[in-house]
Amino acid sequence: MMKREIGRYKMGLCFSDKCRMNRGAPPPDVVTTFVKYTEGGNHMSAEQLCRFLVEVQGETEVLVSDAEKIIERITSERHHITKFLRHSLNLDDFFSFLSTDDLNHPVVSKVHQDMASPLSHYFIYTSHNSYLTGNQINSECSDVPLIKALKRGVRALELDLWPNSTKKGILVRHGWAWTPPVELIKCLRSIKDYAFCASAYPVILTLEDHLTPDLQAKAAEMMKETFMDMVYFSESGDLKEFPSPEDLKYKVVISTKIPKETLKKVKNSESDVSGKSSSEDVSADDEKSEETKSKNEEEGTSEETKEEKDGSDKESSKMDLLTYSRMILIPSGNARNGLREALTFDNGGIRRLSLREQTYKKATEMYGTQVIEFTQKNLLRIYPKATRVTSSNYKPFSGWMYGAQMVAFNMQGYGRALWMMHGMFRANGGCGYVKKPDFMMNKGPDGEVFDPKAKLPIKTTLRVKVYMGKGWDSGFQRACFNTWSSPNFYTRVGITGVRGDRVMKKTKKEENTWEPYWGEEFEFQLTVPELALLRVEVHDYNMPEKDDFSGQTCLPVVELRQGIRSVPLYDRKGERLVAVTLLMRFQFG
Repeated sequence: MMKREIGRYKMGLCFSDKCRMNRGAPPPDVVTTFVKYTEGGNHMSAEQLCRFLVEVQGETEVLVSDAEKIIERITSERHHITKFLRHSLNLDDFFSFLSTDDLNHPVVSKVHQDMASPLSHYFIYTSHNSYLTGNQINSECSDVPLIKALKRGVRALELDLWPNSTKKGILVRHGWAWTPPVELIKCLRSIKDYAFCASAYPVILTLEDHLTPDLQAKAAEMMKETFMDMVYFSESGDLKEFPSPEDLKYKVVISTKIPKETLKKVKNSESDVSGKSSSEDVSADDEKSEETKSKNEEEGTSEETKEEKDGSDKESSKMDLLTYSRMILIPSGNARNGLREALTFDNGGIRRLSLREQTYKKATEMYGTQVIEFTQKNLLRIYPKATRVTSSNYKPFSGWMYGAQMVAFNMQGYGRALWMMHGMFRANGGCGYVKKPDFMMNKGPDGEVFDPKAKLPIKTTLRVKVYMGKGWDSGFQRACFNTWSSPNFYTRVGITGVRGDRVMKKTKKEENTWEPYWGEEFEFQLTVPELALLRVEVHDYNMPEKDDFSGQTCLPVVELRQGIRSVPLYDRKGERLVAVTLLMRFQFG
């Protein structure tokens, strides 16, 4: 059988009559469409192609000049000698156009959503322990995963900041593990270099801060010197709502706990007025041990005493600490005083609440309405439980269904949960910010909010036709055959989203071919298409062993472009499989 290993196939030699390496002919629907729009002719003009794009593909703003550019591109690639004489497409050219995913992509490829609403109105592409190269226990810490994440379009990164052995430098590492560290300055420089290579919208740095006040001041100085005018400084410490992604374009935004020195001043001020201090001022994320934090603080106090040799050093440290505080646009908090209080306490400001996945599950079970109300104004970040030592992930829809903006994932992992994460953020041009549906941000006439568990009416029907696939044989010699048989591909197609919309279906298996043709259509009735993803997986039937994985993709349903589309496939880790595509048709009704 064909064996799948990290995007490649293991193949053996056998008898040539076992494998039919046929080149797929255009599906009957494509032939029928070509005949219709050429009015029975052998060539499709730019005007006819334009009419096809408007009527079948739903591209209502396309012009004849756009169709001419498509014809020029296809003919120049397929007809090198006569390309200057050709101003139309024959049937094979038309089929080639439909199979070219960069010309005929399945989802909207540009930023098209409103980007002027507060940050709390968006799902944000978020990474957990963004510096780890592998597992959570002993993999190396590096700036390489940060670069990879930014290139993919991730907008929220996490750095765990710790003192080095001399207590004078700052390292990035996973606490209470054996992960070789990386210097903070190296991470900051890489973030600066790659922050906006895939998206112009803000990069959010969530800092897990285990530093003394002196080192917090040093971190502030590093960020100020590295990012310069890229780092966002808050002009007011009492914002009533978050700025918008548009306001923060090309900015690096800091999210962490407010330094304890600053909190003491705030609490003392509140005590002077009310006789008591606030019980829900932001504090450290609840990922780490309080005992070790206290130990670090004691050591930091001792170190600070040694280093403060004169009044000027004290003043400089205070100024840098003030700078650090002003950098924090998104103050972080936790549920140390109880879930209900964490979700319902409102001091008039804005904040980020950070919950481990089990705590979050409990919150949605007990206080689902309050979770959604909280996320209408504030940011909610969910992160994987500590037992996910292999860097696996939870189901992201558990977060998105309740409005959680920052569903933090181990991007170095793999699996269906990560495929869904990649799929969600293919929306809105892949900019890393996806606008939450209006119904998640609004309340009904009686103050009711969206209930993801409620039985809802069908809003739309999606019809998906899987025509054919190609590209698996690329890179292999045509004389290479498998010991037993060539691939027997089948496709699984389904929906993931709210509970009532989830379903998976599959085609028949197409035997002994590298370019399978299925021609099967599936219908999906959707109650919340705004939160639905179309899941597509291709497998090679491999009885009696486990079927071989052969490619996958996830696509946001509301971003699907109607008509006949070329759908690129990806490997287990979400990397593009070169030349491997499916030809599919999408229709809404």
